[in-house]
Amino acid sequence: MNLQTSITHPAVSSEGDRIIEFDEGRHYKARIGFVLLAMEQTIESDMFRLAPPGVGVFFARAPMANRISVETLLAMESGIGDAAATILPDVRLDVACYACTSGSVVIGEDNVFAQLRRGAPGAKPTSLITGVINALRAINAKRITIATPYLDEVNVIERKYLEERGFEILNIEGLNIENDEDMARVTPEYLAEFAASIDREDSDAVFISCGALRSVEIIDALEARLNKPVITSNQAMMWDCLRTAGVTDRVEGYGTLLRDF
Repeated sequence: MNLQTSITHPAVSSEGDRIIEFDEGRHYKARIGFVLLAMEQTIESDMFRLAPPGVGVFFARAPMANRISVETLLAMESGIGDAAATILPDVRLDVACYACTSGSVVIGEDNVFAQLRRGAPGAKPTSLITGVINALRAINAKRITIATPYLDEVNVIERKYLEERGFEILNIEGLNIENDEDMARVTPEYLAEFAASIDREDSDAVFISCGALRSVEIIDALEARLNKPVITSNQAMMWDCLRTAGVTDRVEGYGTLLRDF
């Protein structure tokens, strides 16, 4: 049987006329593409976990050394556009996101957006740090504390980047981990204790920075413990991508941001 895949013209076969029925597919709300670091291990499963029904998430990887430093992050800039070009080529992509907090800060949002537009010109560009900034503004958090796995040289840049965008950083502390694989192995329980220990009573919110960290699991419990919003990289990234795509679904179980904003 030789069927034509056309909505408007019925397929004809020796068995008679047949009209093939189409719908909008599984991803009828939005298709979101993420450019990951080559060695990333956490973001894909988090995005599948956080995506509401009707939202498709798709991934490509940009070349990157396993060591997270200013030098290695800067070196991956052109690879962002190259990777974005491989996400659903010739299929409509609603949003393209560079999924690295520290890389977004070091390379800069404007440069990241230029690369994403080069690779996925039909998609709205965003980045992980863009999502964090938008999330902090949405919950009206001005004074924040930040827990990271990074080296001090990366923390200095992140502090300055956020301060220049109007936030008061009461404290930022890192675990001085260089290897991305080790970042992905820090236990959620340790992250909760670490974030609580570096928080300040007068902060508006706590930000746990880095897509490699397994932090989405602890958001609700940590918010209840600290009595304030907790923003994490992957939670903020998914929230921002959904809102950028025009998807207004609320997601339960992962903090104030996805539940209420």
